[in-house]
Amino acid sequence: MAKPEVLETRRLILEPFSEKHLSQRYVGWLNDAEVVRFSEQRLKKHTLESCRDYMTSFNGSPNYFWAIVSRNAEEGHIGNITAHVDSPNEVADIGILIGEKTLWGKGYGLEAFEAVVEFLFHQQGLRKVTAGALSINIGMTRIMQRTGMKEDGRRVRHFLCDRQEVDLIHAALFRKDWIKRKPL
Repeated sequence: MAKPEVLETRRLILEPFSEKHLSQRYVGWLNDAEVVRFSEQRLKKHTLESCRDYMTSFNGSPNYFWAIVSRNAEEGHIGNITAHVDSPNEVADIGILIGEKTLWGKGYGLEAFEAVVEFLFHQQGLRKVTAGALSINIGMTRIMQRTGMKEDGRRVRHFLCDRQEVDLIHAALFRKDWIKRKPL
């Protein structure tokens, strides 16, 4: 994996995901139907070993994997965020999971997402970031909108979620547009 830097925000520390983040708590998020309701992770059974395999899949790649850690010690590790980098095209696709349900709706996802966008544009010099979400995933679609992303594709009725056909929304943000909103 590309060596992710530690990224800090007002309430969070994004640190390179490591062995210390592999826990039953983390595995529990991935096996909680409510947490992974809008993710393809809902189709898998996770173990510490499968999570370790995922972590090591980043080794030797240009991709990033961070643990999202609250500055509030009682909350600790609350989720994860990744950036899959397409270096030749200077693009990264971001994925995020806030596993601690008690913290949903408090802006932690947006805060972490914006920190990674900032890192990818300003420190890594990428030209575009992307993300995707099921159309019924209100939390993620709001993060994409609030970050300034624009829809740049849609796979109509592509997935079944709770036996309902739902669209997959692709969104993108270009560096020049981010810099207009958040200058160096």
